[in-house]
Amino acid sequence: MNAFPGHSYGLYTDFYELTMAQAYYFQNLHKKEAVFDYFFRRMPCQSGYVIFAGLADLLDALENFTYSDKELGYLEKQGFQKEFLDYLKDFRFGGDIYAPLEGEVIFNNEPVVTVKGNILEVQLIETLLLNFLNFQSLIATRASRVESVLQEGKTFVDFGLRRAQGLAGIHASRAAVIGGAAGTSNTLAAEIYGLSVVGTMAHSWIQATGDELEAFRKYAEIYPEHSVLLIDTYDTLRSGLPNAIKVAKELEEKGFRLQGVRIDSGDMAYLSRKVRETLNAEGLEYVKIISSNSLDEFIIRSLNLQGARIDSYGIGTKLVTSYRCPALDGVYKLAVFDGHPRLKISEDVAKISLPGEKSLWRVYDNGYFYRDAIILAGEDINEVQVIYHPDYEFKNTRISGLRKENIKHQVMQNGRPAPVEKDPYIISAYRKKRLSRLSPESKRFENPHVYKVGISKKLFDLRKKLINSHLSNG
Repeated sequence: MNAFPGHSYGLYTDFYELTMAQAYYFQNLHKKEAVFDYFFRRMPCQSGYVIFAGLADLLDALENFTYSDKELGYLEKQGFQKEFLDYLKDFRFGGDIYAPLEGEVIFNNEPVVTVKGNILEVQLIETLLLNFLNFQSLIATRASRVESVLQEGKTFVDFGLRRAQGLAGIHASRAAVIGGAAGTSNTLAAEIYGLSVVGTMAHSWIQATGDELEAFRKYAEIYPEHSVLLIDTYDTLRSGLPNAIKVAKELEEKGFRLQGVRIDSGDMAYLSRKVRETLNAEGLEYVKIISSNSLDEFIIRSLNLQGARIDSYGIGTKLVTSYRCPALDGVYKLAVFDGHPRLKISEDVAKISLPGEKSLWRVYDNGYFYRDAIILAGEDINEVQVIYHPDYEFKNTRISGLRKENIKHQVMQNGRPAPVEKDPYIISAYRKKRLSRLSPESKRFENPHVYKVGISKKLFDLRKKLINSHLSNG
């Protein structure tokens, strides 16, 4: 999906990526091979897990990561040299990418995505990769937390486009469905990704008509099979609900059923209980109650505790903006250059990266995720008996005899994407299956269990050796 007609994705990057690319080119380094890792250091929103999302969009964008004459002309005005621009004229990303399936459960400080290619091309795509994966993974994670607090048979939908940060709303709708949303109000995203599109009415429909009952009747006349009436424009219980009941009865006489009523303000727990009680007393048990208005997983959990009678939630601002934690701090670091392992040194120990090309394995115990193991690419996972904390050798776990699974797959080879699942609903089903194997302690909202990620002894020793080497040379 190209959100910028007339443009490719070549300029969808930070300026310094291009200045470095030109420097690589004129230093004749652009033919040397490099390996970069994508990972994040901290869990968002104090979550115990993250849902990996955004891969299919990323692969599609990389196929269109090119430079038109118009875009090259722009770069020329910014001072780039003609020889380098001639190189970009024929540029196509030709690297390899390894990643989990979308919907996979992932954790901090592990190499989630590996990108291999010449240093220039893998550097150029950094910003695009971070932009797509960080945001969609964040929103999918928040949506999965919403799903986790829904009572049986309840649903939620994405209502967030009007509050989203511009075009991010398109990716947010996709990610919300991956995380468990049943549909979206975002018509463009629904068309692009094959999502269920939903919508009711605004208060302005009722205000413009002038008479609430007449507004309901006209709407039901136009949409007899799909009417959901907004009942809080004037007075939810004394006006909106009685008028909705009248229209519901009139629809029954014509052989139709009112689909639902929506409440967009007020005390949702109290109002939903009173609305459900009244609807049931009128024989309208089938009419659903839909709630919207600044909802998130914490508010829904609270509504459950208060005995709210809500069947479906429309969630907007707090989902698509990830209101409580607006960013996932994913980074993209060089791990190998010209055949030599590289790492980043920092005074902040947590920011010292893992060197070398690596693979990522999931270890199971009694059918549940137990540990994730990071090993060097040349290692045999079956020969790895113990994994270690990256900084403390005495913190280690024996994994011999336990089932292990490689959770990364080659999703792009020589710039050509492998077939990956694109249907957000199928990805969501996979997410749900994977989450069922994560312990409940890691899924709680407050102080979740910290899932352990360890490294092999060979990787531990390589990292220690490179740290000591850099410190001694410094």
